Amino acid sequence: MSKKNVDDYLTEGMYGTRLPKDHERKQFLGTLRERIVLALTKGQVMSDKGLAQLEEAMKEHPKAALLINGDVSHRFLKEEKHLANKYHITYSTVTNEEVETDIGAVLTYDYAIDKEDIFIQTDPIQSEKQEEQNDKQSSTLSKIKKWFRS
Repeated sequence: MSKKNVDDYLTEGMYGTRLPKDHERKQFLGTLRERIVLALTKGQVMSDKGLAQLEEAMKEHPKAALLINGDVSHRFLKEEKHLANKYHITYSTVTNEEVETDIGAVLTYDYAIDKEDIFIQTDPIQSEKQEEQNDKQSSTLSKIKKWFRS
């Protein structure tokens, strides 16, 4: 290991100690990918699409912790917090104004588990049906609005 020079000390003093895999820590709410059991996007958290998988993961991993993105409104996080309390899993809210991430919640350990698939796979057929249903609802709403405008 090489000795630190004056520039290294100055850089550490100004910016703090460099963390390995800092980009991963920023993306995954302060933890590393290798420690994650399950990661939910903001959209999945806000629409409660990953609740069943999150509950199953909490049952299988009772010693894990839940990290929640502080940018997501508290009204969308009620179910996740309820599940964490139900299975006695600690949770904390992580807010970092400097970094933008699409991750809404992460079930994680403080050591590496190297799970390959940490994201919930969405069924393309189911998402197409959901889009069709949304289109039908929006067209019905537009018809109703036209009635009241006349």
